[in-house]
Amino acid sequence: MEWSDRGLILGAKKHGETSVILELMTRGHGRHLGVVRGGRSRAMQPALQPGNEVFAVWRARLEDHIGHYAVEPAILRTSDLLDSAQALHGVHFLAALLRLLPERDPHEKLFDAAQAIAARMTTPEAPALFVHFELELLAELGFGLDLGSCAATGTREGLLYVSPKSGRAVSREAGAPWAEKLLPLPAFLRDESPGAPASVEDVRAGFRLTEYFLIRDVYLPRGQKAPDSRAAFIGGVK
Repeated sequence: MEWSDRGLILGAKKHGETSVILELMTRGHGRHLGVVRGGRSRAMQPALQPGNEVFAVWRARLEDHIGHYAVEPAILRTSDLLDSAQALHGVHFLAALLRLLPERDPHEKLFDAAQAIAARMTTPEAPALFVHFELELLAELGFGLDLGSCAATGTREGLLYVSPKSGRAVSREAGAPWAEKLLPLPAFLRDESPGAPASVEDVRAGFRLTEYFLIRDVYLPRGQKAPDSRAAFIGGVK
């Protein structure tokens, strides 16, 4: 068995005296593990850091074996990430989200989104990208929200809330009597204002929105909790 793909490094664990088990998010083969011989060498270690991208060739005798990677650096981001505690939290946060996906299950849309976040991890746009990523992750896991029209009236205008029961948007008028029980829908997530800049308040509201559904539909059924890196990243949003 053999394939080649581009991969975003999520992490690496020691394996034996000189090797590592490398965890990649690949575009065509999903989240995939493989042994890198000599991965703990001085020459290899800088390239095998979370957030970097590599060209990888995976080989194994049988498809269900862990197999081995031969990797070549594609994009090295470590030096930039080390200059920002927020970016380091973000890298671990992104990896934790991608680990919610089954191994070896391709999710090309999520891979592309993860690449975009990794490339902008040190920029002001990163927090809003994470909110969009969590929404897309919920959709890929089968728990997508419907934020395009009002659940009560069908209108696509004036959307201001999200129903915590249905995950559907609710307009200002329809939601007014139950506003305290509904979740706020921040402006940058509304269909009526695509590409709108995201304020810190809106980003935090976006994270509260996605957190509610991630906990209810993903973490609690698995007996898990949201990763500490998520709280650390959100705490640094300014």
